[in-house]
Amino acid sequence: MVLPNPLAQGDLHFRDVLSGWHRDALAFVEHDLPKLLFFLLIAALLMRVVGFFVKRTRRLADRHAAANQQRASELRTLAAILRATAYGLISFIVLINVLSLLGIDTKTLLASAGVVGVGIGLGAQSLFKDMLNGIFILIDGQYNVGDLVTIASVTGTVEDLTLRITKVRDGNGTLYFIPNSQVATVSNLSRDFTVATLSVSVDATADPDKVLRVLRDTALEVRNEPRFQNIALADPDVPGVDAITGRVVTYPVLMRVRINQKDAILRELRRRIIQAFERSGIPLGTDPANMLVMQHTDPTAPPAQQPLSQQ
Repeated sequence: MVLPNPLAQGDLHFRDVLSGWHRDALAFVEHDLPKLLFFLLIAALLMRVVGFFVKRTRRLADRHAAANQQRASELRTLAAILRATAYGLISFIVLINVLSLLGIDTKTLLASAGVVGVGIGLGAQSLFKDMLNGIFILIDGQYNVGDLVTIASVTGTVEDLTLRITKVRDGNGTLYFIPNSQVATVSNLSRDFTVATLSVSVDATADPDKVLRVLRDTALEVRNEPRFQNIALADPDVPGVDAITGRVVTYPVLMRVRINQKDAILRELRRRIIQAFERSGIPLGTDPANMLVMQHTDPTAPPAQQPLSQQ
């Protein structure tokens, strides 16, 4: 009786495994690999198409920036939402098809994900609230990319907007990621127009009528400057005396200007007001908190006797 050789049997099983892997690899290369490459090619083409439309939308927004800032902001927001949503949807579809080609039962996976999703949803209600509030932000047009806003106690420029979060960068360059569920009250500082306000402090000895006349004439000169005619939307308004603090009288100068365009016109207005006050002899006010009170000696009082030096 001849006993079987265990080494020979092990070698035979190993060859069978290699042969099976070889047949599976050939079948995958022959049938599944072309499908996989086709799905990846279609996904790459779709992403290129989405990227093309996103770039076109952003260029269109740049062309509208000078004439219609509101329209430009809406186009930038549309580009951001289109990019995020399309890329996420394309990636999910490609993932499902790749798993199906690899022999993984996607129906069972999706069913399991649905069951798990119910459990996760009970603890992730804020995520659903973020997306729901993001939808209402887009529908209502509360703010767009590029707008200057105050939300969740943060003031800055909206750099990106998705259904889940809003990215706001403040004046110091800090970037804030704000979940849309925390956006309860929105102060949009870039909608339609903004008011450039300058408070001018003048000494109480100046004639109020003269001060008002000089301020109105100076502000009107700035408004009629060729470089500011497209920025200022209305004639300036100097309503009168706004406050009296000690010997300081405050006069406000108000001018309605385009959004995000008030800094340049305010700088020019300050410069011209200083020059106009110098020509007209109008003294600027001094903050009472910074006034120094000095006590002068009585000129009729006898001089203080100096002590004699000891010999």
